[in-house]
Amino acid sequence: MGKIKVTQTRSKIKRPEDQKRTLLALGLKKMGQSVEHNATPAVMGMVDKVKHLISVEKL
Repeated sequence: MGKIKVTQTRSKIKRPEDQKRTLLALGLKKMGQSVEHNATPAVMGMVDKVKHLISVEKL
């Protein structure tokens, strides 16, 4: 499995609580913050849930 870099590009204000919690589970607390994760099925599921709020790069 490869690694991915996830960056929050849009605000979580006025988003459902489950999407806010998904961003926190990914380690994203602020706009513009980036984190690296292994591309596991669990992480890719979280990425898919909030794909409209983040950008993803393969490393």
